Amino acid sequence: MSTEPTPARGAPALGRQDIAHLARLARLAVTDEELDRFAGQLGAVLDAVAQVQRADAGDVVPTTHAVPLTNVLRTDVVTPSLPRDVVLAGAPAADEDRFRVPRILGEEE
Repeated sequence: MSTEPTPARGAPALGRQDIAHLARLARLAVTDEELDRFAGQLGAVLDAVAQVQRADAGDVVPTTHAVPLTNVLRTDVVTPSLPRDVVLAGAPAADEDRFRVPRILGEEE
Protein backbone atom coordinates (compact mmCIF):
# COMPACT_ATOMS: atom_id res chain seq x y z
CA MET A 1 0.00 0.00 0.00
CA SER A 2 1.45 3.36 -1.06
CA THR A 3 1.59 6.28 1.36
CA GLU A 4 1.91 8.75 -1.51
CA PRO A 5 -1.09 11.01 -2.15
CA THR A 6 -3.18 10.07 -5.13
CA PRO A 7 -4.22 12.53 -7.82
CA ALA A 8 -7.36 14.36 -6.88
CA ARG A 9 -10.80 13.69 -8.27
CA GLY A 10 -11.85 16.60 -10.44
CA ALA A 11 -8.41 18.19 -10.36
CA PRO A 12 -6.35 18.06 -13.52
CA ALA A 13 -4.06 15.03 -13.49
CA LEU A 14 -0.39 15.87 -13.59
CA GLY A 15 1.92 13.57 -15.45
CA ARG A 16 5.64 13.14 -15.46
CA GLN A 17 5.98 15.53 -18.41
CA ASP A 18 4.13 18.27 -16.50
CA ILE A 19 6.35 17.84 -13.45
CA ALA A 20 9.48 17.72 -15.61
CA HIS A 21 8.39 20.94 -17.33
CA LEU A 22 7.77 22.66 -13.96
CA ALA A 23 11.14 21.44 -12.69
CA ARG A 24 12.86 22.85 -15.79
CA LEU A 25 11.13 26.20 -15.29
CA ALA A 26 12.25 26.25 -11.65
CA ARG A 27 15.74 25.08 -12.70
CA LEU A 28 15.51 22.03 -10.47
CA ALA A 29 17.24 18.74 -11.21
CA VAL A 30 14.85 15.89 -10.39
CA THR A 31 15.26 12.14 -10.75
CA ASP A 32 12.79 9.80 -12.44
CA GLU A 33 11.68 8.59 -9.00
CA GLU A 34 11.05 12.17 -7.87
CA LEU A 35 8.98 12.90 -10.99
CA ASP A 36 6.54 10.14 -10.02
CA ARG A 37 6.46 11.13 -6.35
CA PHE A 38 6.05 14.85 -7.05
CA ALA A 39 3.22 14.21 -9.52
CA GLY A 40 1.20 12.58 -6.74
CA GLN A 41 2.08 15.20 -4.16
CA LEU A 42 1.32 18.12 -6.44
CA GLY A 43 -1.95 16.46 -7.42
CA ALA A 44 -2.92 16.33 -3.73
CA VAL A 45 -2.11 20.03 -3.35
CA LEU A 46 -4.22 20.91 -6.38
CA ASP A 47 -7.09 18.87 -4.92
CA ALA A 48 -6.89 20.80 -1.65
CA VAL A 49 -6.95 24.09 -3.55
CA ALA A 50 -9.96 22.90 -5.57
CA GLN A 51 -11.80 22.03 -2.35
CA VAL A 52 -11.19 25.52 -0.96
CA GLN A 53 -12.39 27.08 -4.21
CA ARG A 54 -15.64 25.10 -3.98
CA ALA A 55 -16.46 26.55 -0.55
CA ASP A 56 -19.52 28.80 -0.50
CA ALA A 57 -18.07 32.13 0.60
CA GLY A 58 -20.52 34.43 -1.19
CA ASP A 59 -21.82 35.98 2.04
CA VAL A 60 -18.39 36.35 3.68
CA VAL A 61 -17.25 39.95 3.93
CA PRO A 62 -13.70 40.44 2.62
CA THR A 63 -11.22 41.40 5.32
CA THR A 64 -7.52 42.02 5.61
CA HIS A 65 -7.16 40.67 9.15
CA ALA A 66 -9.02 38.09 11.18
CA VAL A 67 -9.17 40.40 14.19
CA PRO A 68 -9.66 44.17 14.31
CA LEU A 69 -6.45 46.14 14.62
CA THR A 70 -5.97 49.43 16.41
CA ASN A 71 -3.15 51.90 16.12
CA VAL A 72 -0.71 51.19 18.93
CA LEU A 73 1.65 54.07 18.15
CA ARG A 74 1.81 57.05 20.44
CA THR A 75 1.10 60.51 19.13
CA ASP A 76 4.11 62.58 18.13
CA VAL A 77 5.14 65.08 20.75
CA VAL A 78 7.84 67.65 20.10
CA THR A 79 10.42 67.64 22.90
CA PRO A 80 13.74 69.41 23.17
CA SER A 81 16.75 67.35 22.12
CA LEU A 82 20.14 67.19 23.74
CA PRO A 83 22.51 70.06 23.02
CA ARG A 84 24.91 69.33 20.16
CA ASP A 85 28.06 69.70 22.29
CA VAL A 86 26.73 67.17 24.84
CA VAL A 87 25.98 64.64 22.10
CA LEU A 88 29.31 65.12 20.35
CA ALA A 89 31.15 64.82 23.68
CA GLY A 90 30.03 61.18 23.79
CA ALA A 91 31.11 60.44 20.23
CA PRO A 92 34.32 58.49 19.56
CA ALA A 93 35.37 61.21 17.08
CA ALA A 94 33.91 64.56 16.08
CA ASP A 95 34.89 67.21 13.54
CA GLU A 96 33.29 70.63 13.01
CA ASP A 97 30.13 69.87 15.02
CA ARG A 98 29.62 66.51 13.25
CA PHE A 99 30.26 62.86 13.96
CA ARG A 100 33.46 61.66 12.32
CA VAL A 101 33.19 58.15 10.89
CA PRO A 102 35.66 55.99 8.97
CA ARG A 103 35.49 56.15 5.19
CA ILE A 104 33.90 53.04 3.72
CA LEU A 105 33.93 53.97 0.04
CA GLY A 106 36.77 55.14 -2.13
CA GLU A 107 35.55 58.73 -2.31
CA GLU A 108 37.68 61.26 -4.11
CA GLU A 109 38.76 64.26 -2.12
